[in-house]
Amino acid sequence: MAMQSNMNYLSWFGIFRLGLIQTSLGAIVVLTTSTLNRIMVVEYALPAMLPGALVGLYYAIQMLRPRFGYGSDVGGRLTPWIIGGMATLAIGGTFAAYGTGIMQENTALGIAASLIAFFVIGVGVGASGTSVLVLLAKQVAAKRRAAAASIVWFMMIMGFALTAGLAGHFLDPFSPQRLLLVSASVSMAAFLITLLAIYKLEKNSTESTKIGNKDSKPPFITALKTVWVEPEARRFTIFIFISMLAYSAQDLILEPYAGIAFAMTPGESTQLAGLQHSGVLVGMILVAIACTWFRKYKLGSLKNWTVGGCVASAIVLFILASGGFVGEGWPIHIVVFCLGITTGAFAVAAIGSMMALVGRGKERHEGIRMGLWGASQAIAFGLGGFIGTVAIDFTRLILDSPITAYAVVFCCEGILFLIAALVASTINSTEENKSDTSTFTPVPEGSVIEAIHGR
Repeated sequence: MAMQSNMNYLSWFGIFRLGLIQTSLGAIVVLTTSTLNRIMVVEYALPAMLPGALVGLYYAIQMLRPRFGYGSDVGGRLTPWIIGGMATLAIGGTFAAYGTGIMQENTALGIAASLIAFFVIGVGVGASGTSVLVLLAKQVAAKRRAAAASIVWFMMIMGFALTAGLAGHFLDPFSPQRLLLVSASVSMAAFLITLLAIYKLEKNSTESTKIGNKDSKPPFITALKTVWVEPEARRFTIFIFISMLAYSAQDLILEPYAGIAFAMTPGESTQLAGLQHSGVLVGMILVAIACTWFRKYKLGSLKNWTVGGCVASAIVLFILASGGFVGEGWPIHIVVFCLGITTGAFAVAAIGSMMALVGRGKERHEGIRMGLWGASQAIAFGLGGFIGTVAIDFTRLILDSPITAYAVVFCCEGILFLIAALVASTINSTEENKSDTSTFTPVPEGSVIEAIHGR
C-alpha cells in the first residue's frame, strides 16, 4: 500500500518542532557520551576502555531499532513511542550521572549502575530517534525532505553544542552532586520540551496506518524478512553501513594525523576538527538549498548528491593522505574544510533519500525500515572509530613511516566511499520512479549481500 496521498503534511513550524525533539535527544546524549567519558578518565583516572565499553554498549542496543519500529507500525501511532523513548532516555541519562558520581567511592557499584544506565539510554535513543525519523518521513512533503533533514540534523548538533557549553559552565567546580543535578536538570528539560513539541503534532490520514489488527498482525521476524527481501531496502541498508563506516573511521585519527604530519599542537588540531564541523554544516546547507529550489533538475536530485558526495569524499581523503608526505605548509585547513563539506552533503542527501524510500514497499513497514537503517548506522559508527584506530596501530607496526600508515588508512576509507557510491547508484529513489511507488520488485533469494545493515 502506498503512502496516503491525502496526508496533511507538516508545515515548516512542524518540522522545527520535530527538530526540537532531536535537540533534546542530542542534549542528553552529549552528556553521557562526552562529559561522563571525560570525568571517568580525567577526574577519576579510570581506564579509557571503561567509557569506551559503555558507549559500545549504547551502540549495540541500537540493534533493537527494527523492533522499536515494528512496535510503532503495529500500533499505528508514533507519538507514544517518542514520548516513552524520551522518558526512558531521560531516566537513563540521570542514572548514568549517578553511576559515574559514585565510581570514586565504590568503583564496582558505579560501573554496575552505569552498565544499566547505558543500556537504558540505548533503548531510549532507539525508540525515540527511530520514531521521530519515521514521523518526519511520513508527514513531510517530498519537496521539503532535503531541507527538513538538514534542519533536524542541524538542531541535533545545536543540542550537542548548547548543552556542552551550558553544562560545562554549571559543572564547575566539579562534584558528584553537581554532576547529578546538572544531568537531571538537562534530562527533565529535554523531556518537557519533547512533550510540548510533539503535542498534537502527529497528523492522521483517513486510513489507519497500522499494519494489521490485533489478530492478523505479522510476527516481528516475518515483517523484518518482508522488508529485507525488498531490493531498495536491502541495498540502502548496505549503502548506509559502508558509507557510515567510511564516515566515522576518520573521526579518531584525524587529529593525531594533524599532530604527527603537520606538527600541530593539541589546541590547533582541536580547531581543525571545529573547521571540519563547519564544513559539514556548509555541505548540509548546500544540499538543502539545491534540493529545495532546483528539485526539477539534476542539481536537485538527492540521488546525485548522495553518489556525488561519496565520490567527492573519497577524492578529498586521497588528497588528505598525500598531504602528510609534504608536511608543514601544506593546506590542510582547506582540505579538512572540504572534507567536511563533502561528508555533510552526502550525509544529508542520504537522510533525504531515506525519508523518500521509507514509505515504499508492499506493506506498511515504515518503522521497521527506518529501524533497520538506524541500526545499521549505529553499528557502523560504533565499529568505524574502533576499526580506524586499530588499522592505524596495525599499519604502524608493519610500516616504517607513521605518515605512510595514516595515508594507507585514509585511502582505504576513500575506497569504502567509492564502494558506497557504487551501491547508491543502483538504488531507485522515489523521485526517479514516480510511476509506481506501491511495491518493490522481489529478487531471488541469496542475491546481493545477506547480512549487513546501513545508515
